Amino acid sequence: MVDTRTNMRAVAVAAAVVAGTVFAGPDAKAAAGVNWPTASGDLEGTRFSTLKQIDTTNVGTLVEDFAIPTNTRGSHQGQPLVIGGVMYVVTPFPHKLIAIDPAAKGKVLWTFAPSFNEYAHGVACCDVVNRGAAFGDGKIVFNTLDDTTVAVDAKTGKQVWRTKHGQPETGETLTGAPIVVGDRVLVGNAGAELGLRGWVAGLDLATGRQVWRAYATGPDADVRLGGGFAPFYAKDRGTDLGRTTWPGTLWKQGGSTSWAWFTYAADTGLVYYGTANPGVWNPDMRIGNPKNPDPRRSDNKWSSAIFARDPKTGDAKWVYQLTPHDAWDYDAVNENIAVTLPIGGKPRKVIVHFDKNGFAYTIDRATGEVLVAEPFGAVNWAKGVDLATGLPDVDPAMVPHQGKLSTNICPSAFGVKDWEPAAYSPRTKLFYVPTLNFCENFEPLKALYVAGAPFMGADLAVLPGPNGAAGTFHLGELVAWDAATGKRKWGVTEPLPIYAGVLATQGGLIFYGTLDRHFKALDAATGKTLFDTKLECPVVGNPISFAGTDGKQRIAIYSGVGWLAGGFAGGTCATKPAGATAPGGMLHVFRLP
Repeated sequence: MVDTRTNMRAVAVAAAVVAGTVFAGPDAKAAAGVNWPTASGDLEGTRFSTLKQIDTTNVGTLVEDFAIPTNTRGSHQGQPLVIGGVMYVVTPFPHKLIAIDPAAKGKVLWTFAPSFNEYAHGVACCDVVNRGAAFGDGKIVFNTLDDTTVAVDAKTGKQVWRTKHGQPETGETLTGAPIVVGDRVLVGNAGAELGLRGWVAGLDLATGRQVWRAYATGPDADVRLGGGFAPFYAKDRGTDLGRTTWPGTLWKQGGSTSWAWFTYAADTGLVYYGTANPGVWNPDMRIGNPKNPDPRRSDNKWSSAIFARDPKTGDAKWVYQLTPHDAWDYDAVNENIAVTLPIGGKPRKVIVHFDKNGFAYTIDRATGEVLVAEPFGAVNWAKGVDLATGLPDVDPAMVPHQGKLSTNICPSAFGVKDWEPAAYSPRTKLFYVPTLNFCENFEPLKALYVAGAPFMGADLAVLPGPNGAAGTFHLGELVAWDAATGKRKWGVTEPLPIYAGVLATQGGLIFYGTLDRHFKALDAATGKTLFDTKLECPVVGNPISFAGTDGKQRIAIYSGVGWLAGGFAGGTCATKPAGATAPGGMLHVFRLP
């Protein structure tokens, strides 16, 4: 085992990326079609394209339109944007924003390379990634690893504003994709494994000025829980629970960062996002004051929770903590996809969340009530989720304690699913979920907080999860999920974990990539493979679809991995063919012949 208190790489193992153009802002309510204007294609997070020229009858004939190098090593965990015929690519650290012309086979129109603090490279957990950009008011907005948000003129490539949030010397970084809602840009910090205190901020789109900041831990005023705050469950009601459910002042190193995805639903006017694991992994160090009679004294709120906030003011409407006193690193940062589903015989406006803890949650997005919660992978830490109380039914034998090695906990700290985003198809009414299949042995250790250093207190060994008959060994599976009923429809296994996101299209297809360099299209109804090609590098990025200026549909995907996912693939790009274009990541674009 590796002592994660002193080895930063083990943090990752346990925590595991224009001339002539009219720059009109895309309709925030519109689904992705000709453009791909947000990280998820639309603000609801569906990753669904309305384009259907490429369909189940012709996808097998796809050819590569062009491929260009990013000239940057590391995990390419994001996805491009496409606005008005121009594609925008953000690379991993040291970041570059590249504008290219897809109609000219990827001709580079301009490149913007922001200045940066190299120190961020040494403290980032886990890998020096960027999960993509946002677009609004003629600006491309993206986060940089060194705790900064930058806005660039989409037409000229010139910096419009730059906002510094903190210092990477403390361990704070930014790796997630921002979201633009109206005149607000929402961003969240990373660094829970270094004892950071999580926050989300709302910036003014025009100037970059911070309008509000909401912390994930601490007093209600810091968390922005005011008079309009109305959580559905009694377990999440009370005064200053972000402070009183921690021992002493540990909430100040409480983790609970928001480093992945934001979504928005126009009908509620709310943004949805999750918070990460509580600071210090050792759960025994997070046991609350025994003199406090409240049974929630060790819940460590608001870690491993989903927030619903007003993007304009930052005030929270509700919060739901999925894994109170998270003892397993089950961050709740995964996407919250806003859709309408038939539940109980009537349509319900919900968010659907596939959590690291292994449960798939269907939640009323106006109130925070959990309507469905069922396991979508190997789970034994809890026997289920009580819909009346919102609490998981935790198996005490699976709760690790200092001085004891707990074995075969499922899922592992990698989760059944991590940051790699799922997609939803209104055509099939199914969600398509990239999953991981690992369990673990876990022993908590005493840890000491030092600013800018890992604050974890854990030794662990990650093991393959349950497998079927001989010859069916797998570490990943693409699962088709019915979130209205909490049941899987079908699954396609992969020999390696799936760390890439999924795209669904009106053509009846889903696309995703793998760590063994495959890029595939499946029939969304059956899971049958209809297209399969090999790329230069493994894939941890998220595919998109757009239409070129010629009106033809295209599919785009990054390839390129860093040292976390690359460990499963035999290296960051160990199998890159001789004569490959360039070291580092690639952008691949496909079309019909």
